[in-house]
Amino acid sequence: MAHTTDRGGRKAGTRKRADAERNIVAIIAAATESFARDPDASMTDIAKAAGLGRVTLYAHFPSREQLLRTVLAETIAESTRIIEAASPAEGPPAEALARMIRSCWPLLSRFGSLHAAAQRALPADEVRRRHDRPMAHVERLVARGRAEGAFRTDLPVEWLVTTVYTLLHAAADEAAAGRLATEAVGEILEKTLLAALKSE
Repeated sequence: MAHTTDRGGRKAGTRKRADAERNIVAIIAAATESFARDPDASMTDIAKAAGLGRVTLYAHFPSREQLLRTVLAETIAESTRIIEAASPAEGPPAEALARMIRSCWPLLSRFGSLHAAAQRALPADEVRRRHDRPMAHVERLVARGRAEGAFRTDLPVEWLVTTVYTLLHAAADEAAAGRLATEAVGEILEKTLLAALKSE
């Protein structure tokens, strides 16, 4: 005998899925804001910010690390889109780098202490590996700059990419801690990185 699902059952199932999707969106948004403000934000803090109970939060994200991984993945995906929109493959390398920095800094400043939260909770090599896609654009730009005589060739490409990565996140950490004025960091980063990469 064939089993059938009544309309009420289908509607209830659809409603539950929609509720779950809304809860996940609310949790990720609350976690992003919470980690951006406080790298030590707890699951209780995030549940409260999302307007949900801890049971609901843990039903979707069984651990703080898993939630942090999800938030980090989403913010890195957004940063990658911003870098790509800045067209780092176009124009003189130094101008392309400056354009990329100006495009990325508002995002980095908005997410504040998120990178610090990831560094405290997740393995360092995992955090760095998760940045591979956006940093691949930086690596290609650095390699192009070296080939065109705009960037230094006395240091390995990998080290120059690491320098860019480290200084970008260090600037975000300094701004989040109030040691650098947020509105000035973009220019500071641009000057510092161009000086570090410029061919002598």
